[in-house]
Amino acid sequence: MSKTIPGTTPFDGDAAQKGYALNKMCFSFNHKENRDAFVADPEAYMKQYGLNEQQAEAIRSKQVLALISAGGNAYYLAKFAGIFGLDMQDIGAQQTGMTKDQFKAKLVAANEQC
Repeated sequence: MSKTIPGTTPFDGDAAQKGYALNKMCFSFNHKENRDAFVADPEAYMKQYGLNEQQAEAIRSKQVLALISAGGNAYYLAKFAGIFGLDMQDIGAQQTGMTKDQFKAKLVAANEQC
């Protein structure tokens, strides 16, 4: 039996191993001094954590789907997104290919159907 869901990237043991450096770096953003250090010099900060090129490019692009594909865990990626003032609606919009306003309207419409 397949445990895949079409259109999703599962976060399993393989993804956890693949994304270890990326997730470790994002976890470091729990501390303000680390967020400040990242903003001051993102390339040096990524190098400090040993990100591979796929992970570094995903960080540079700030694209959630690329970060997930690079092994990112949504919990840790939220810490990265917060540095740039992105919220869960911004992330949802990226994941669905919508603008933030379109995504918000979709949420409101779904709520009105309940």
